[in-house]
Formats: sequence, structure tokens, C-alpha cells
Amino acid sequence: MANAQLKEEIIAYSKRIGIDKIGFAAADPFVSFKNRLLEQQQLGFESGFEKGSIEERTNPSTLLPEAKTIISIALAYPSKLKNAPKSKKGDRRGIFCRASWGEDYHHILRRKLQALEEFILTKVEDAKCLSMVDTGELSDRAVAERAGIGWSGKNCAIITPEFGSYVYLGEMITTISIPPDTPIEDQCGTCNKCVEACPTGALVQGGQLDSNKCIAFLTQTKDMLGERYRKKIGNRLYGCDTCQVVCPENKGKDFHHHPEMEPDPDIVKPQLIPLLTISNKEFKRKFGRISGSWRGKKPIQRNAIIALAHYKEKEALPTLFHLLESDPRPVIRGTAAWAIGEFTEKSCEEKLIQAKNREKDPNVLYEIDKALKNKEFDKIQG
Repeated sequence: MANAQLKEEIIAYSKRIGIDKIGFAAADPFVSFKNRLLEQQQLGFESGFEKGSIEERTNPSTLLPEAKTIISIALAYPSKLKNAPKSKKGDRRGIFCRASWGEDYHHILRRKLQALEEFILTKVEDAKCLSMVDTGELSDRAVAERAGIGWSGKNCAIITPEFGSYVYLGEMITTISIPPDTPIEDQCGTCNKCVEACPTGALVQGGQLDSNKCIAFLTQTKDMLGERYRKKIGNRLYGCDTCQVVCPENKGKDFHHHPEMEPDPDIVKPQLIPLLTISNKEFKRKFGRISGSWRGKKPIQRNAIIALAHYKEKEALPTLFHLLESDPRPVIRGTAAWAIGEFTEKSCEEKLIQAKNREKDPNVLYEIDKALKNKEFDKIQG
């Protein structure tokens, strides 16, 4: 079968199984991307979540010998939450980023790639294929850029002309030689809105991200969140959409092509106070289906505590006092101490003093001492 004909058949099949966009790229080494990765490494901008060596991440043939082509796919996801519950005094809510709405996208894309691979093997029996989504060695973004899915925006996301940057990406390396597509020319131009809007300055410049400052990364960490970032995350429980929301290319983009991606409003915008004492079993039952649960409940609970302090939600104080007194995890006790220090009630000072007298963990004690020095307490005492 002529490879140009095979390409058309793959494209037609991809549409039948609900793949919104597909592109083809040569499986040559990603030379310029490798140089960028080396620079990121030298600057200390990596997140630590990266998989594989830089060579594996930039040379497809190290992953699949005789690799000839990489097929990139994109699925559009919703950007607007229908029937969103209101966050109000006494019933404050947090938010999961759009990329975590609905069923975990890793599962969705893997099913699409598996179906695509099975189709390809019916056409070329001796073909070898290797698929990956997000957690694989290859950069979904670098592959999608080369395959003409979209251009790499200043917000470090792939921006497609059709769906903006609200797309999930996956790819398949194959030993079949298929005519490549043409990359899309960068359309960002002089626009710098994402860089200017980044809450923490993580977008060092257009197209360069310091992952360690990125809220999307910070919300997934399991340790104490750095003090300078606590008031930046607002009510975010997982991820950050700021650089996408401000992008002009995303204006009016909202697609509901895939029922499994539709969000449950009460899950992606959950009540904060109940999150603080949720059991492991209940957390998995309620949130286990979404990608934002992959790090477990501790980061989500830590972020929920910070969100309640952000709202100055007095209704949360009894639960925060309970966490400070009896939660076995130092990160949760320490974050609770910081949050309590953000309130001005006299009972907060009393609870912090009691906690200081019994606390043994040095990091928690540090947070308690800092909270007790809160200028608002000084005003109360005066």
C-alpha cells in the first residue's frame, strides 16, 4: 500500500473514533528541543516529574529502534463549567484546572491510541508501534509542534487554530514511513498576555517556564508550600489555567465532543471544609476518576487549607484547630498553623500557643512561631 494512501486511511479512521486532530512527523532527533532541555536543566527549571534521560526524551529511536514516523493526536476538552456551584461565605469551594475535568485524560487518549494502533496493524502487519501520553519520555508538545497540530505558544502550551490550547495530546512512534505534515507558523506575535498574567512569574519569558514557580506544579507537590506562593494560589486545588484563560486564541473556545470529559461540577469545584477531613476511601471514591487525584489527597488538603485562609473563612476554624492539634502529618499541621495565623480571632492565638507547647516537629514549630508573630495578633493584644 502506498504510504500516502495509508496516511489518508489513518486520518479517516482517526475521525471515526473521535480523534479531533491528527498530524504526522518524522522520527528524527529533536535537536533544538534537546538544547532547550539542557538549558532548562542548567537553570534548574525542571519540575522533577520528567521521565527518562534527555537523550531518550529527544531521540525517538532510543525508544523504538527503526522509528520512522511519530503520529500526534489531539482531543479537545471543555473550557466552561455548566451549572457551576457558587462559592459563598460558609460554603467556600476550590477548583480543579480544566485539564483535570472529567475522566483522567491519560485513559481516554490511551484508548484512542490503542484503537489507532490496532487499525494500523491491520494495514501493515509487521509494523511496530509505541504509544505514550504525557508520562512517556517524549515531549507531547515538541511532537505536536513538529506534526503541525499547533504552534508552541509563549505559555508553553500547544495552541491549535481550531481548539486553542484546550487540547490533550498523545503520540505514537511507528516503524512505518508516512509523509510528514508541515509545522504551523508561530502566531503569538507581539502578544505577551500570558507572561504578564502568570501569578508567580513562572513564565520567565515567552516559551520558557521555571517549573518550580509554576502553580500547576506547586499544587502537585507534597511538602510545605513555600511561603511566597501561598497567597498566590487562591482557591486552586490542582493546576492553574491563568495563562490559558488570558490567551486571545482561547477566546470563545469551548468544545464538548467527548462525553467522558464532561465535568461533574461538585467534583471539580468541591466544598473546601469537607476536604480537610475526607478519608482515603472517600477521596478515591469521589475524586479517583479525575487526573487531579494522582498525587493522593494530601496535596489537595494542603491546598484546601490555603484556600480557606485566602477566603478568611471563619467557619473553617474549628476544623483547622482540629488539624493543628491531631493530624499526624506535619505538612497538614504546619499549613493549618499558617492558615490560623491569617485570622484575627483571639481563639487563634490561644490555639497556636497550645500547639506550640505540645508540638515536636521543627518545621511545624517554625510555622507556629511565624503565625504567632502575625501583626494582627499584636493589634488584638494592644
